[in-house]
Amino acid sequence: MKRRRTVLLAGLGSVANALVIRPATATPELLQAAVRAFTGGAPLRSAPGRVLMDIAPLVENGNAVPVTVTVASPMTPTDHVQRIAIFSERNPQAEVAVFYLSPRSGIAAVSTRMRLSTSQQVLAVAVMSDGSCWQHGVEVVVTLAACIE
Repeated sequence: MKRRRTVLLAGLGSVANALVIRPATATPELLQAAVRAFTGGAPLRSAPGRVLMDIAPLVENGNAVPVTVTVASPMTPTDHVQRIAIFSERNPQAEVAVFYLSPRSGIAAVSTRMRLSTSQQVLAVAVMSDGSCWQHGVEVVVTLAACIE
């Protein structure tokens, strides 16, 4: 009888250890970690008009939110955007999308639709060919949340 209880308790303990508890949404700390991983730890710069994210500040339905990111760049072989990423502060995953560009892209502009779980900050980050990283963030209010299934 004692052996059976020991085996059951050991089994329950191993099941409890196998469960990984993680937050249902990203946190500001996870957002910063995702941005650091994307930029390789390079400092983020901000300048009016350098990176422009076009997203509505008030969204009725978070299931399909259109977003466009443009970066002021001549897109020449010596001065171009290499990558653009979109991050969200409170979605299940902080990194929403990553786009790779080259001088052959012609312009540094990307468009997509994203889901937003709740009101939060959305951040666009561009990595330039010289290694500099530029950002633009927008606070978005969502009235009908997505990503909650």
